[in-house]
Amino acid sequence: MCRTIAELDTAVADCFACPRLVAWREFAAREKRAAFRDQTYWGRAVPGFGPADARMLIVGLAPAAHGGNRTGRMFTGDRSGDVLFAALYAAGLANQPTATSIDDGLRLSGVRVTAPVHCAPPGNKPNPDERDRCRHWLDTELSLLTPTLRSVVVLGAFGWQALLPVLADAGWVVPRPRPKFGHGAHVALAPVDVDRAPLHLFGCYHVSQQNTFTGRLTPAMLEAVLSDAAAAAGIGGHSAPAPRR
Repeated sequence: MCRTIAELDTAVADCFACPRLVAWREFAAREKRAAFRDQTYWGRAVPGFGPADARMLIVGLAPAAHGGNRTGRMFTGDRSGDVLFAALYAAGLANQPTATSIDDGLRLSGVRVTAPVHCAPPGNKPNPDERDRCRHWLDTELSLLTPTLRSVVVLGAFGWQALLPVLADAGWVVPRPRPKFGHGAHVALAPVDVDRAPLHLFGCYHVSQQNTFTGRLTPAMLEAVLSDAAAAAGIGGHSAPAPRR
């Protein structure tokens, strides 16, 4: 059992639990994309990124084969990350708007980024077995973050569906029927333990190119959700917004 976020990140990087994903991440690391031919790929499971006392968590889908699987850091070195970190910077949650490599100096303020699947999947589509096999990492991450965590932003329906049972098992009351994913969705989850703070759950379209290139998700839309989640987390001293019905 990992006792700290640092131990968790080290353990995630050494995971070989899913044969299909291990084969794909290593294939991508060997074959490489032409633009990155001279680079050494990470080619392993990619840990979460951000402080161990984060008040806000961003949950994506999985690392990109030539993004996080190359650089070793979530959303770093791909177009999705370009959009996400620019928005985090605009919201005052990152010290710079770009993320190009694991040693580029990027720091997040009160925010951690993770995913329900930690290896790059073929076609960016992990299967349900792989999601379920990877779940224990997310369970542990939520457990370690619980003392400080106040809000979660989920990028896309896959992450939303993967996260809800994790939140329920982590001690928050998930309503029945379960809340539906949607951009701008906001649900305040009451804690099972009355001594624990409620958790604000936000939905946001994923920062994939099919959403950002088509205008389905604009920078302003993303920044608005991040700002609402930051306010709910108490980052910057804002008060929490009322849940949207």
